[in-house]
Amino acid sequence: MTVVVGVGSALWLIGAVLLLGAWAVGARPLDIWFTTCVAGAVLGSIGYGIFTWQRSAARRGSRTAQQGVE
Repeated sequence: MTVVVGVGSALWLIGAVLLLGAWAVGARPLDIWFTTCVAGAVLGSIGYGIFTWQRSAARRGSRTAQQGVE
């Protein structure tokens, strides 16, 4: 699961970079696509952080950790 979230976030970031590059060379404005890619990368990064945090809590045996995330 961790790999899926990491790869997905990386793909959103690559999409944002490509759209920014297209805009820099004179392509028409792609505001909504660029914003969507940035939002996907940011939310994916937050999700990755939360997933990692929960997994480490489950490994520690914390009572407040979600079960089955290992």
